[in-house]
Amino acid sequence: MLKSYVMYILVAIAMLVVIGRVIAIQYGDVAPRLRVSDVDTTGEMPGEMPTRIDSIQPMRGRILSDDGSDLVTSIPIYNLHMDVTVVKDKLWKEVDSLAWYLAQVFPKNDNVEWHGALLKARSDENKYFPLQNIVKYDVLQKVREFPILSEGQFKGGFIEEKESKRQMPYGLLAKRTLGSSQREGAMDVGLEGAFDPYLSGEYGLIAKHYVSNGWKPVSGDYLKEPVPGADIVTSIDIDIQDVAENELKKQLEAQEALYGSVVLMEVETGFIKAIANLKRAGDGEYYESYNHAVGLKTDPGSTFKLATLMALLEDGKVSIKDSVNAVGKYEFYTESFVDSNPWGYGKITIQRAFEVSSNVFSKIANRAYYEDEQKFVDRLKSFGLGDKLGLDIAGEPKPTLKNVGEDGWSGITLPWMSIGYEVEITPIQTLAFYNAVANNGELVKPQFVTEVRRDGKVIETFEKVVLNEQICSQETIENLKICLEGVVERGTGENLVSTNFKIAGKTGTAKLADGALGYTNHYQASFAGYFPANDPKYSCIVVIAGPTKQIYGAQVSGTVFASIANKVYSSSLQYHPNYNGTDINKESLPVVKSGSAAETILALNRMKVKHGDNAPRSGYIVPKKQDGIVSLTKRNIDKTKIPNVVGMPLNDAVYLLENMGVNVSVTGSGKVLSQSIASGANITNGQTIKLVLG
Repeated sequence: MLKSYVMYILVAIAMLVVIGRVIAIQYGDVAPRLRVSDVDTTGEMPGEMPTRIDSIQPMRGRILSDDGSDLVTSIPIYNLHMDVTVVKDKLWKEVDSLAWYLAQVFPKNDNVEWHGALLKARSDENKYFPLQNIVKYDVLQKVREFPILSEGQFKGGFIEEKESKRQMPYGLLAKRTLGSSQREGAMDVGLEGAFDPYLSGEYGLIAKHYVSNGWKPVSGDYLKEPVPGADIVTSIDIDIQDVAENELKKQLEAQEALYGSVVLMEVETGFIKAIANLKRAGDGEYYESYNHAVGLKTDPGSTFKLATLMALLEDGKVSIKDSVNAVGKYEFYTESFVDSNPWGYGKITIQRAFEVSSNVFSKIANRAYYEDEQKFVDRLKSFGLGDKLGLDIAGEPKPTLKNVGEDGWSGITLPWMSIGYEVEITPIQTLAFYNAVANNGELVKPQFVTEVRRDGKVIETFEKVVLNEQICSQETIENLKICLEGVVERGTGENLVSTNFKIAGKTGTAKLADGALGYTNHYQASFAGYFPANDPKYSCIVVIAGPTKQIYGAQVSGTVFASIANKVYSSSLQYHPNYNGTDINKESLPVVKSGSAAETILALNRMKVKHGDNAPRSGYIVPKKQDGIVSLTKRNIDKTKIPNVVGMPLNDAVYLLENMGVNVSVTGSGKVLSQSIASGANITNGQTIKLVLG
């Protein structure tokens, strides 16, 4: 028992020593420890000076566009110091030259001031004399060549500490969606915050000891190398993003509006191709200061009539061919709703009521669900309209969709909800719903990132996420598509018709609410839809708040939608099969000029145009359309004789002739029709050949 007690006491003493030592390590530094991030940097190292282990920030991963271009990247920056105590007297004689060079690159001090500061640092035996902070790599390379400093850390005392700085090569493009993170000294918002675990990398470790004016690295070597973060590849298309922002800004300025949002999404996958949010600042300019598309829910207005019509059709309450009396004014207790045409539309079909955005929908919905109002709410929720989408980026609120009996429910709630009031939803939530209609009922999650890469290799891929395989019946979907196309063909959006493709969508105009103060005199104009209507590839929503020149969705937001759709359509090869090489037949074979064999074959292959299998792979060719293919015959070239350049484009003809020492003069434009010297004639020095083009 005695031995047991002795052992127990010894173990207890040992544990107390260990605990005391841990406390000493944790709190015993002579100088306050620098703030570090997520790495335990406590520790001591033997030596004459107080020493600690500090973290080294890794290079943060890049955020890339869908084509691999940098949307956000990290550039290395350096803090430069000098330990003047390690410089030998013989080398220190070059201090005059060092001062001159420092004044050229860092003009905060002139030559004399730098010289005086260096001499004082030498007198004070300064081991960590600051030269310049936040220096880019090209400047660092210059400083490395300066007198004294070129000898490095141990002879010249040159200390360079590497950090990184976030940079956006495309300026403010999609700034709020790209976001920021706490690791960068800001808030966790956007993609920077959502994908921080991928982007952040692993911190390294370095030993530092304390000198009179700060913590100085013991050496240039790391105890642990930092691991750079991975890159994330977004679905954002830079060209479409640029179009979206420019068109939105142009309209906001024209309308002197408060703010606006645009989101464009791939129908099938849900991947976001463009998202823009602009708000007017105090200086009158528009900036990306808040992600309204993701984080701000408002009364959607008439764009919500699509949900109302979907509910009515799904519950068998109406058919789009049913007739209603659109009188222009619809009264409920002390409240009334008025159509944009106050005289009404008379007896029209429900389809026509949707096309002209009549508020008769308030009467239709109220009559259909009067005895079971909760059924209407539950049907809307079955479409996913009461739930978050689960976006990767932070800030998405849950839609406001009241239940019967809750605070705020009244006798006018149902008719108000049916036309987009007393409901609150974000633009991207509205877009996801419209996208489901375009996608034949499949509700997909809007996403921003397609894959994660490390060192150029894909380490994770993000696939399409289906939230609901079928939000309603296919019959309902087909009826809704007819109505949405009708809006643009002959309804409130009839001025948005494109000459090249069909657009489907719905306009919306709603008064903006101001909390407990109720509805204000500011309006919100919206347009949500998809294109091409017959084979939807993209869905898009445009929301503009507080327009001052006009208030209706078609004129304010619909024009932005149409401009974006037209530019996306015109620049996408998928919409132009004749240029994409599909269905090319004998009658549609392209015009092929004589010229370089390799370049001609490359072009024909890219356009998927059939050509002779025995086509020459080098030199020059003569093309001929034959039996539904382009036949290519080799054009023989004798370097001692004038070649036949008839039929060639000018650049090929001039290149060939001038390489043979023949001067060329040209008249006309197009391909070569004739040449002044016949082919086969001997070449003589200095002769000139005239080419006639046409």
